[in-house]
Formats: sequence, C-alpha cells, structure tokens
Amino acid sequence: MTLRSLLRHETILAALTVIVLILLAAQSDRFFTVDNLLNQARLMTEVGLVAIIMTFVIVTGGIDLSVGSIVGLTAILTGVFWKNVGMPLPVAALGAIACGTVAGLVNGLIITRFRVPPLIATLATLALYRGLAEGISQARSVRGYPDWFYVLGQGNVLGIPTQIWILLAVAVLATIVLGLTRWGRIVYAIGSNEVAARFSGLPVDRAKLAIYTASGFVAALAGVIFVSRVSTTRSDMGTGLELDAITAVVLGGTSIFGGRGTVAGTLLGLVLIQALKNGLSLAGVKGDGTIVLIGLVLIVTILLSNIFHRDGNR
Repeated sequence: MTLRSLLRHETILAALTVIVLILLAAQSDRFFTVDNLLNQARLMTEVGLVAIIMTFVIVTGGIDLSVGSIVGLTAILTGVFWKNVGMPLPVAALGAIACGTVAGLVNGLIITRFRVPPLIATLATLALYRGLAEGISQARSVRGYPDWFYVLGQGNVLGIPTQIWILLAVAVLATIVLGLTRWGRIVYAIGSNEVAARFSGLPVDRAKLAIYTASGFVAALAGVIFVSRVSTTRSDMGTGLELDAITAVVLGGTSIFGGRGTVAGTLLGLVLIQALKNGLSLAGVKGDGTIVLIGLVLIVTILLSNIFHRDGNR
C-alpha cells in the first residue's frame, strides 16, 4: 500500500462527495440549511464513533460484528444501573461504559488467546451481548432521565451539537495514532502480513487486544450518547449499526483484507452515506431506493479505486 494510492482513493471519494452534495442541494432547498446539516451531523455521531475504531480493526485484517450489540447492552445497562440499582446517573453511565469496554476486551481475548477468527468470534458475541441486553431489559424501556443528561445527545456547545465535539476529538486522536505514531505503523504491519509482523518481534497480540478493547469502549460511549439523544433506553438500540460502520470504513478505502486505510477516508465515507440518506429522503425517494443507490455508490467507488491502485502498481 502506497501513500499515492491512498490519496487517489480519497481524492475520488472527496470529488464524488462534492458532486453528490451539489446534486442533492439542487433537489431540495432544505438540504443545505444550517439546521439540517447540524441535525445530520448529530444523527451520524454514533455510527461515526464506531466507524473510526472499526478502521483500526479492519486495517489489521479483522472485523468486529458485535459493536451494535455492545451499543444496545450499554444503553440498557445505563438505564438499569440508574433506575433499578439506584446508582447516580453519572456513575451508572460510567459503569455501563466500563461493561462495554470489558465486552470489547472479551472479543480481543477470544481472538488473540484462543486464535478464533474475528468473524466467528464477534459473530458469536454479537448474539451473546444482544441476548444479555434483551434478558436484562425484559422488553421494558427506561425513561425519565434528568434534563442535564440530554445535553450530551441533544445539547449544543458554541452552536455545535455536543456529540460532534466528541466525534471530532476521537477522529483527531485516531488520525494521529494511526498515521503518525509507531503504534499506527504496527497496525498497518499486522494487516499487511501478520506472520512477518510476529517474526519481526512486533507486539501483534497486544496491539489487537488493545484495538478490540477500544472498539468496545467507543461502542459503549456511542450507546450512552444514543440514550441521551433519543431520551429512552431499549435493548434493540444499535441493531444493524455494525453494518453501517463497516460500509463507511470500506467506502472510505480501507481494505477488508487489511494493511490499507485511513481515518480521513472513513469520515468521507460516513459523510457521503449520511448525505445520500438525508438528501434522497428530502427529494422524496423511498428507503429501499436509497439503499440501492448507496450500494451502487459503494461498488463504483471501490471499482474505481481498484483500477487506479492496479494501474499504479504496474
């Protein structure tokens, strides 16, 4: 993987995003309003947080299908710890985030200690964590949170939704770690050739364990933000979120085989997907038509990237 090919993919994606934004703006005069743009930024935060760390996971050649279930488990635990156990809400939220982080750690241990393929391991924990969430909730939701709690998911800081500041902070930190540190180079090395990375003395298992733990932490954080945004807690929260996150990561140029990808590309993919969902909805396109178009955009972008990547290596 060369920097040149990464820039090529991101350039294609950025150009495509600009074109799509212009076309969608022409379809509806409500699309490029400040209120609509801020609202869409608010809606994509949970997926964005998960997608950023999913970039690390997929760059190593792995996958984490359990993140949506961790979001749901964290959401229901926040409500249960507060309403049923009687914990102060800040403690309940932190306790739920800690549980989500442990869930990510369990994924990492299964993958690194027992050598279970990430797809199988996280597919199993997807069912496990979702089952725990449903069993704990007993099909009951938790409502009535204090007003201050809604600042996290519905409030603003300097006119920008609160959770967008969180997303930006995570994105900046992730960009620095993946692109400018020795640890980031280890992540790329694992994805390019894990066997060679092990023979080179790199801490492969420790890095993968840290990445899956971070994935659990960020999914748990997204779960608490989700509860604050929708004002209620349900065990089905986060269902399908893992697919949206993976789509954004792959659309952003991260190779599903590992060794290639950037956080910037993931964010571009996330923006493009959210813009298509919102713009097509405002234009009157039905949900199934939106899904089809997003699939076509994903295919075209990946095909163009592969063509340029192949030509660049001839």
